[in-house]
Amino acid sequence: MNRLILDLCAGTGSWSEPYRAAGYEVRLVTLPEDVRLLRWCPDEPVHGILAAPPCTHFAASGARWYAEKGAAALLDGLSVVDACLRMVMVCKPKWWALENPVGRLKDYLGPPVMYFDPCDYGDPYTKKTGLWGDFTPLWANQTYPTDLQRAISLQ
Repeated sequence: MNRLILDLCAGTGSWSEPYRAAGYEVRLVTLPEDVRLLRWCPDEPVHGILAAPPCTHFAASGARWYAEKGAAALLDGLSVVDACLRMVMVCKPKWWALENPVGRLKDYLGPPVMYFDPCDYGDPYTKKTGLWGDFTPLWANQTYPTDLQRAISLQ
C-alpha cells in the first residue's frame, strides 16, 4: 500500500512532485476542483497534507491593494485556508504543512513554524515564505539567488 499525500491548492503539483518521485501516492486537488467543496477524506489513511492556498489576498507584496480589494477578498482567501485546515482535522495525517509568502496570514494563523527562501533549498530565487503545520523541517541546502549568481559571474 502506497502512502497517500494530499496536495491541496496544488497548482502544477511541483511541491508534491518529490513525494511522487519517491513512490508516494499523490492526489492533487486544484482548479477547477475547489478544496472548499471537498466532502470526503479518502478511505485509506492520509500520510501527509501539503497545502498552498493562493497568496493573492495575503502576500505583503500586494499590501497596497488590500483596501481596494476589501474584506470580501480577504474572507474568500481565509475560506480556502479554513478548508485546508478542515482537511487536516478530518484526515488526521501524520504530518501537514501549509505555505504562504510573508504577509498577513500570520495575523490569522499565528506565527509560522518557520520561514524560508526557495534558495535555501536549491531554487535560485528569494521569496520569503512561512510554513505552518506539524512537520519536521528539512535541512537547508543553500543556493545563491539567480541575480547574485549573475553578479558573481560578472566579476
